[in-house]
Amino acid sequence: MASKGEKKPKGRMSSYTFFVQTCREEHRKKHPNENVNFTEFSKKCAERWKQMSDKEKKRFGDMAERDKQRYDREMSTYTPQGGEGSRKRKKKDPNAPKRSLSAFFLFCADERAGVKALHPSYSVGEVAKDLGEKWNKIAPEIKAKYEAKAAQEKQRYEKELENYKNKKLPSGEHTHEDPEDEEDEEEDED
Repeated sequence: MASKGEKKPKGRMSSYTFFVQTCREEHRKKHPNENVNFTEFSKKCAERWKQMSDKEKKRFGDMAERDKQRYDREMSTYTPQGGEGSRKRKKKDPNAPKRSLSAFFLFCADERAGVKALHPSYSVGEVAKDLGEKWNKIAPEIKAKYEAKAAQEKQRYEKELENYKNKKLPSGEHTHEDPEDEEDEEEDED
């Protein structure tokens, strides 16, 4: 098993990559102080590679095969430790109450059909942009109605969530999880 601080094994190299590496080493030996123009060097390497016979390429193919075996061997003992992308998301319970919508999303639910009717060629992003602009321009009293409705929805959601958690736990146990964490996860899925 890999140690905790172990880095992911270096990726495997193709036969062509070994060839280019060899060309670079040869060039450095012949011209140690010369700066290399990468584009020109790559073109010359590609041209040489195309002109090589399969027999000449076999040497690099063998090197690539050995490197593949090294990579496979190292990967078989490597286990990623934390880091980006390693966090597993909990499965969402289909019986959990549906999260409440914000005032803006309630507004969007009411207005989206109208925007689509006026601008049928709009993409999803353009519809969202239009709705955002409308939201920023509506009268404060209309916005207040949506905010009041959102507050009611939030109370409904919190009651349903509490009931759901009480039903889920046997004999009145309390969870050690913060309900805010659960809400954040649901937001991530939206």
